[in-house]
Order: sequence, then C-alpha cells, then structure tokens
Amino acid sequence: MKNDYIPFHKPLVTDDEINEVVDTIKSGWWTTGPKTLKFENEFNSFIGSKFSLAVSSWTAAAHLALEAIGLQTGDEVIVPSITFTATAEIVCYFKAKPVIVDVQEDSFNIDPEEIEKHITNKTRAVIPVHYGGNPCDMDEILKLARLNNFKIIEDAAHSLPAKYKGRMIGTIGDATCFSFYVTKTLATGEGGMISTDDEEIASRCSIMRLHGINSDAWKRYTSEGSWYYEVVAPGFKYNFTDIQASLGLAQLKKLEIMQSARKNIFNKYNSLLADNGLLKLYKYKDDVEPSYHLYPILLDIEGLKITRSQVIDELKNMGIGTSVHFIPLYRHPYYRETYNLDIKNYPVSEYIYPRIITLPIWPGISDSQIDRVTEGLNSITRKFKK
Repeated sequence: MKNDYIPFHKPLVTDDEINEVVDTIKSGWWTTGPKTLKFENEFNSFIGSKFSLAVSSWTAAAHLALEAIGLQTGDEVIVPSITFTATAEIVCYFKAKPVIVDVQEDSFNIDPEEIEKHITNKTRAVIPVHYGGNPCDMDEILKLARLNNFKIIEDAAHSLPAKYKGRMIGTIGDATCFSFYVTKTLATGEGGMISTDDEEIASRCSIMRLHGINSDAWKRYTSEGSWYYEVVAPGFKYNFTDIQASLGLAQLKKLEIMQSARKNIFNKYNSLLADNGLLKLYKYKDDVEPSYHLYPILLDIEGLKITRSQVIDELKNMGIGTSVHFIPLYRHPYYRETYNLDIKNYPVSEYIYPRIITLPIWPGISDSQIDRVTEGLNSITRKFKK
C-alpha cells in the first residue's frame, strides 16, 4: 500500500486504548471479566437503557435477541433490502423466513409502507436498519408493531451514538443490537452489544450468550465464585472479552468527540461537492441526530460515460479507498434463489445500488485528504461527463 493511500477506514487509536489494553494484559484477566462488566455498565449509562449485554459480534447480538423473543421455524421477519447479509442471515438460523422489502429513496432506510404491505399472520419481528447511523421512521414502525403484535429488533450497527426525535437509539425498540467491528463508530476489533428495557429478553440473552449457564459463569474463577454451575438451555459461545472491553472503555470516553469529527467531515464533503451536478448528496431530517457513520453519494450514471464500478477504479488509481453500502440482499444468489425474489419488486433499491459510493469519513482524516477525495471525484465526473 502506498504511503499516500487514503483508506476507506482507519480506526482512531491513542494512548488511551493502548494503556487500557496493557492494563488488562498485566491483570491476567483476558476473557469475560470485570472490565467487560464495567464496559456494559458505562455503555448502559451512556445509552440510557435498563440492560446492556456485551457479546462477540452484532450477528451474535441479533441472533440472541431473536432467540429471546422465541422466533420459530416458519415465522417471518421483515428486513430491508439494502443492508449487510447478517441482518437476514440470522433469521435463517431459525429456519424462519427473512421477508426482504424495499427502502426509502431519501434515507435508504426500510420503508414503513413496504413493511405494512408485507405483514402476515406469521410476522414475528421487524429489523429496521438505521442506515449509516440515520434513524429509521421509528414512530411509524412502532405503530405497526402495536397494531400487528410483532417485535422490533433494531439494527444499530451504524448508529452509535444517534437520536430519533430526542430519543437515543438503543432505547426505542424491544431490543437494539450494536456493532463494534473495526470500521464502526466505536471499535473493539470485533464485538457487539444488546441493549433493552425488557428484563425477560435481557435475562435470556445473558444465559444464552455463554453456553446456557444460569448465572455469571465468569465469576467461578474469582475468589468470590464457585466451581458449581447449571446449564439450563443449549446456549452459544458469544461472550465478550476484557481485552475487547479495554478498547471499548477508551473509545466510549471519546465517542461524542468522534461523532463531532465525523459530522465536520460530512459537512466539508457537502461543501466541496455541492456544485457537482453529477452527484446526489445524502441528507438528514431535522428530527434526527445521526452518528455520521457513512458518507454515501449517488452518481448521475445517465450523465456519465462510465459506470459506478469504473468510478471506484478511477478513485483507487488516485490512491483513494471507497466502498459500496450495500449490495442489495435480493441480488445475492442465496436469497434470490431460496426465496424466489424478483428484482422488479425493489425499484428504489435498484435505483440506488448502481449509483452509490461511500467515501472515507473516519475521525483523523485530514483536510488535505478530504480535498484529495473531493478533487478526485470532481475531476473524474468532469472528465467522463457525457
């Protein structure tokens, strides 16, 4: 990799993370232990939910949440078309059906009208994905949940911290699942969190995240613990580690600073790309406070001589990393063939997908790097304008 290459993402690491990890390593307690508990408590206080449970990934968190609400074979869970595969994949673990619906053109979030069209007597849950940290229309989704008696498991992989009409994401649905993957707004390498106000969901997730053991199994290795435990269900190996918690504790302290940095980058991009008539820039509604996890743009491909993929290649040749969020679920062979999905049922997603590029927006990216990204994109669109 060239020294001047601008990666799509780079985690912000300071001595705070390093010192916390070194402290954990020296303590001798590397797996689930006191720092994990401390991280859960501090995260819980930050979000404002009653319970927060750290686990090994977002996928683990959402799998546990669906298990906790009693998802069964043959049930249906409504998910958006534009999301990462994990959102639908976890439904398949239960031999339940992910019902994949179209999104809104302005936000790329799940469309409540599409949810309503696809509700059946088998609908057990909806998983709204807060795309790029932009909260979904939760009032509309909550109304549908109350009328039709289904659960809301929020996919907040992009949404820490974010607010919807003054309410923190993590305090609205029946359960909310966060990701701490390395590219996320709070990164521990891998990891995730379940936040909920439902004591039954929290209790079940707590048991099932570590082999179905009925109490705090990690305490059996402390001076206050006991070797004896009982398994009450066939659980999973989804626990978090204290090494990960060390990173989480350090990152949580500067989470709002990093959010502010992302917002500044977002606004700089908007300013520098505003006059490019071959781009459509992403916008937020006034009633949300986003996390600014992604900076997506839509290309006017009808006005260009090259495709989105070729634009990405041109940027790469300039030393600029980008990504695409996401390949719609119905375009993947497994979902398309298993559920007999027709591309014609997703007109909004089909408008977005061939046009979308996501630009680097990590805290620490310099003004000169932002200039390079925007100058590169502007020069490519000028060069290949029809």
